[in-house]
Amino acid sequence: MTNLRIIDVSSVPDKHFPGGATYRTLIGDGPDGTRPGSDPVRIGIQTSPPGYATPLHSHPYDEILTTLEGEGIAWTEDGGEISLKPGVTLLLPANRPHAFRVTGKLPLVTYGLHLSGERLVDIHDDSSSDAGYPEAMQSSAGERLL
Repeated sequence: MTNLRIIDVSSVPDKHFPGGATYRTLIGDGPDGTRPGSDPVRIGIQTSPPGYATPLHSHPYDEILTTLEGEGIAWTEDGGEISLKPGVTLLLPANRPHAFRVTGKLPLVTYGLHLSGERLVDIHDDSSSDAGYPEAMQSSAGERLL
């Protein structure tokens, strides 16, 4: 039986991604936060600064992503561009290539549920443009970011 856990997001350390985004793992690393993949799902909050963009990527499991703050554009192989704003939730099926870019002047804050205890990311370098993701997903400096 699993014990009740109460997580205060303010006590969770930031993991830093290239390009300035941060990720706080709320569920996924066990009760003490030291055993990645020991929970059946991974839940986290990502904060991405203005101009941040991800490469085209996918996960080998479903991902549910809800925008809490800020504005952005998501891109999926079969759905085209999707406007991200507070309250918008996406269900991204397993192995579905997607990317996003922050378009507003404030950070984009998303709450993500990965249907896996481990965060697994497959980068699709050759799936789109020469940079490896839709041209619209490049950062303002033209960098490839994740």
